[in-house]
This record gives sequence, structure tokens and C-alpha cells, in this order.
Amino acid sequence: MTNKKRTTIKDIANKLDISTAAVSKALHDDPRISVKTKTAVRRVAEELNYQPNHLASALRRGKSNLVGVIVPKTNSNFFSSLIQNIEEVLSKEGYNIIITQSNESFEKECDNIDTLLFTQVDGIIASMANETIDLSYYEKVKSKGIPLVLFDRGENNLNVDYIGINDYESSHMIIEHLIQQDCKRIAHIGGYKHTRIFNNRIRGYIDALKKYKLPFDDELLLESNLTVEDGRKKMHELLKLKNRPDAVYVAGDYAALGALEVLKEQKIKVPQEIALVGFGNEPFTDMVSPKITSINQYSNEIGKLAAQTFLERVKQTGVRQTLNKKILNAEIIVRDSSNKKTSLK
Repeated sequence: MTNKKRTTIKDIANKLDISTAAVSKALHDDPRISVKTKTAVRRVAEELNYQPNHLASALRRGKSNLVGVIVPKTNSNFFSSLIQNIEEVLSKEGYNIIITQSNESFEKECDNIDTLLFTQVDGIIASMANETIDLSYYEKVKSKGIPLVLFDRGENNLNVDYIGINDYESSHMIIEHLIQQDCKRIAHIGGYKHTRIFNNRIRGYIDALKKYKLPFDDELLLESNLTVEDGRKKMHELLKLKNRPDAVYVAGDYAALGALEVLKEQKIKVPQEIALVGFGNEPFTDMVSPKITSINQYSNEIGKLAAQTFLERVKQTGVRQTLNKKILNAEIIVRDSSNKKTSLK
């Protein structure tokens, strides 16, 4: 079966025996074209199922009113909420968004960037994949003069606008809470340290242990992709240790859920025997039993700030401005999974 040829303005012009320029002007409601010609052009365009080539129009105008959004995954409340708030802010300014997902793959992320650049987006708002170490594709976005705003996961040496939370202080907050619950051997299931936010969480964890004079044991620090399955796997590893932890701080709620599943399967009391803290405040953290203590990342605010930062950057085209870096203070939501003192009452 052959593909049906796409209708062009030349086809409309041939049918009406007028110039392609006249057709183009009629379709754009040019006042120099008569009402009779405009009506005829629109009638034939509908008959031939003509669809405007928005990419060509964007090339001519130098503006597409499209903004690309790259997220590691769309199935988390954190990222879906961010997307919703980005879209809400940008739509009021006449922009539409194109959502792409890397699935934590560097290769997929590069493909996403290429697709967005080909589509002539006016800007890109992105959160990097866990696998991303090579920043050349993001440098390519910068070299083309396209506004780039990173949120949640971003690298300082890219020198672009960034919106996120204070990951380092968040780790301090978590360790301090666990120490208040009389925990003394605290493990950390983190993300990969080459990613800035997870490196900051790891540094915060290590420094907080030092601050409260607890020993750092490198066998208690595990890196992963922070999936549910990763949480299960790493929890099994921790339970095999000769001297197992009495608390586990997990840098993502999905991995924390996996860790909780293993603890329950092993009949280990949470939090009495092992306390558990996640990160991200996903809705399920308040629905499972025991409810999981977590860090609220303020996804609504980050989404809105990322979109507003893009809009500010567009207005400043051609003018060298100071980078816009907004770091929000996070909040710990204490629930049953770590609240040992309450559980003893």
C-alpha cells in the first residue's frame, strides 16, 4: 500500500489556477487578498485535506511557540506534577509543550534532544537521566542559543539556569531525624554519585554522620538506579551484612518501597528493628503500611519556577544575564516507618 501524498499549497494553487503566493497569503488572511479568493482557497484546502506545515512556518518565523520538556520518567508523581505545572504556566503565554522521556537512558536522552532541536523548539526544560555523564548534547543546545533550563537533576559546570531543592541539607535533615530516633548505624541507598543531586545527598549523608560523631562505614553506602527492584536488591545486600543497619535512608521513594517490601517479607519490624526514610513524597508513601517518612520536593513550585525562568530567559535574548539558580529548602514528612519513639508508645 502506497502512502498518500501530502497536500501542499502548490496543489491548491493548481486547482484554482492561481499562484502559490496568493494561496499562502489567503491562508494567512492577508488583507491584500479578496474575500472571494480566501473563501475559494479555504474550500479547496478542506477538500484536499490540507494540513499546514508548522515546522516550515516555524523556520520562516524563527519561533515555534513550542517548548521541549525532558524527564527521566513520567510515571512518578514528582515528574508528572512538574510537567503539569510547566504546561500551566507556559500555556498562558501561548506556548505548547512537547514531553519526552529518557527512561534514565543517556542514548534515549540524546535522541530526545535531537528530536526537539529538529522540531525547532523555542527552549528546552530538562531533568537529566541517571546514565548521563557526557554533557555534549546539552552543550549543543547552548551553542544554538536555545534557552536551556535544568530542574532537579542538572550539572553546575553547564552554566545554565537551574531549579531544585537543597539536596545536601535534606540529607542532614534525614540523618538528624534518625539520630533523634536513637538510630546509630544508618545505611544509605543512593543514586549514582556522578549525578549532582545524588552526589549532594551522599555528601550530606557522610557529613551528617561526621557532625553527629557516628562512624562512616562504606559497606553501608550503596548506589543504584533507585527503582523498586533496586530497592529490593540493595535491601537484601544490607540484610546479609554481619552487622546490619538499624536505619536505611533511601534517595528515592520507589526504591524505599522495594526496601520496605523486603523488610516485611523478612518479618523485620519497621521502624522498631530497622527505620526507613525515602525521598520524593510520592502519594503511595502515605498509603502503604507502615507509612513511609519522606522528603517533600515541592514539585509544583519547581515546575512553575522552571517555566517562569524560561519565559524570563526568552525576554533576555541577546543580553548577557546572571544565571538564574533557585534552590528551595526541602521538608521532611515524618511518618510511621521511621518514628520509633511514637511506635513504642
